[in-house]
Amino acid sequence: MPEIVLDQLCKSFDGHVAADSLSLRIADGEYVCILGPTGAGKTTCMRMVCGLTRPDSGRVYLDGRDVTDDSVDSRNATMLSQTYALFPHLNVYDNVMFAPRIKGWPEDNSRQIVRSMLHMVHLEQKADWKPDELSGGQQQRIALARALASGSKVLLLDEPLRALDARLRINLRKELRSLAKEMRLTCIHVTHDQDEALEMADKIAVIRKGRIIQFGTPRDVFENPATPFVANFVGRSNTLVGKVVSSGDETVVEMPSGARISARGSDLQAGSDAVVTVKTGFTKLVRASDDQVQGAFLEGTVERVLYEGVTITVEVRVDGIGLISAGLPNRKYDDYSAGDRVGISWIPSKASVFRMPPEGLEEEMRLD
Repeated sequence: MPEIVLDQLCKSFDGHVAADSLSLRIADGEYVCILGPTGAGKTTCMRMVCGLTRPDSGRVYLDGRDVTDDSVDSRNATMLSQTYALFPHLNVYDNVMFAPRIKGWPEDNSRQIVRSMLHMVHLEQKADWKPDELSGGQQQRIALARALASGSKVLLLDEPLRALDARLRINLRKELRSLAKEMRLTCIHVTHDQDEALEMADKIAVIRKGRIIQFGTPRDVFENPATPFVANFVGRSNTLVGKVVSSGDETVVEMPSGARISARGSDLQAGSDAVVTVKTGFTKLVRASDDQVQGAFLEGTVERVLYEGVTITVEVRVDGIGLISAGLPNRKYDDYSAGDRVGISWIPSKASVFRMPPEGLEEEMRLD
């Protein structure tokens, strides 16, 4: 049986739909990240798992048992919220020790668990400090250590690394995932950081307007988005609109400018409106002076080059289409300058193609 099953959950607050027939199956021991815009229903989803919010309809199952009407304490699930909720009168050590003591675990084992948790979050030296003596990021790390020390099989994390500095956040990504696997925890982790989700998750659930619109491995969600919204939300993509010329093993789409581009195979009918998305990292550039430019899908003029550390983004203005971006290694930084004429291409199998959404592309791409 899957560890967690959410079956057709519905929940509204004052007319706002937070969960709309939301269904999700998470296997035992999986680390799942939930991605979605603000107000999409991420936190409501987690609160229904741990029992802090009761669904209007639908069922929640843990280990094959219907826990929809069960209390929070009986679910063996711990939620780490964004508010930390530390006990101000207890020091760091006793905050982390709270759950082991309440559960009556042997003192020696409990002390070992607490020391291990404090080491993981790099706060062993502050065990005697009170929460109000810590920074916001340190408080968040203590709340994370306390959640991990609870012994729950299901760990629910709501933006657990949000308040941390960049280097510590990257280090804790690896340690948190490693520890979750070592402790055989089933985790649901809400984050707005796509790099965090892509690095940490076994699977990613993209949620929008209270529904899971795609659930799959990080690679699948990134490279094979289910909708134009997912393509635009997970990773940076170029989005192009045109009419289908032909389909099959490849789909050929004609732009309003008359240029033709190719995408992966589909069953779209010739003449239908289509949306093509291609990740900026899959977009290739060739100089107009290069013979290869004849094989490019589009031609344009470099508008600017953005230095981003290990990568650069080259923005190209294409007549009749607008800006197209290409993500390239930083060694290419000196290869392109504003005003250069370039050709733009990609491997067709790396470009996704969709029917034009009935509500229109602008509505499909909205983040609210």
